[in-house]
Amino acid sequence: MRWLDKLKKGLQKTARVLTFKSLSTDDLEEALLMADVGVKVCDESLQKIQEKHPKDASEMRSILREFFIQKMTSVARSLTLPKAKPAVVLMIGVNGAGKTTSIGKLAKVYLDKGQSVAVVAADTFRAGAVEQLKKWAEKTGADFYAGVQGCDAAGLIYDALQQAIKKRTDVVFVDTAGRLQNRTDLMDELKKIHRVIKKVNPDMPHECVLVLDATVGQNALSQVKIFNEMTPLTGLIMTKLDGTAKGGVLLALADTFHLPIYAVGVGEGVDDLNPFSAEEYVDSLLGDE
Repeated sequence: MRWLDKLKKGLQKTARVLTFKSLSTDDLEEALLMADVGVKVCDESLQKIQEKHPKDASEMRSILREFFIQKMTSVARSLTLPKAKPAVVLMIGVNGAGKTTSIGKLAKVYLDKGQSVAVVAADTFRAGAVEQLKKWAEKTGADFYAGVQGCDAAGLIYDALQQAIKKRTDVVFVDTAGRLQNRTDLMDELKKIHRVIKKVNPDMPHECVLVLDATVGQNALSQVKIFNEMTPLTGLIMTKLDGTAKGGVLLALADTFHLPIYAVGVGEGVDDLNPFSAEEYVDSLLGDE
């Protein structure tokens, strides 16, 4: 199945919510809020509709399509890493967001480009996470770094980066433990990890990417806010768009934080994470006319 078909299929639940059966602004407001576009984007959408007086549902969809694409174009940026060896990508997020799977998929992308890749299993508390990343490394051919269970994550990352520098590895993805944004101890550990990476090289990490689960809807906004306060984010990856009717949350995120959305995922397969495209996303979100 082509990527665009996967994306459209994945966002079907949200597209069904956004089916415009009438020109009623009340109906539109309810649909937009149910799709989790957020109050501000919803209000702006209603204003656009009221300004342009659409004659039918098709015209309403066209107005929204143009407005949404305009909103999303500025954040649709690919993950472009520097030529520094290694380029370091720190992947963070809450439990179950899909960090490890996303690393495996991204590792394959860079390996397919002919670059050398290493992955660091810095979730030192959960043996399952280490095994999962090890399997991805074996599947893709990436170098794999791990420590003993319960070891200091920051120390492990420091040692792994030193090894990657010696080997002149092109790209290093660092997998961190899932942490809830309200756990102060875990967030303090994340700050420590960030500090230690900067001790290796002040320019590292070159990217700090927050992986978000689309099914959490508006809770994604509080995750971005708090994680960004702990360690400045450079971009977002949104996973599990195939399992939610809340796919409009990307509009709320773009409008609130203006952070690049590097990729979106619609499945577990190795090719199910693709660069984010504003037009593909909006067309899939609004469904076929």
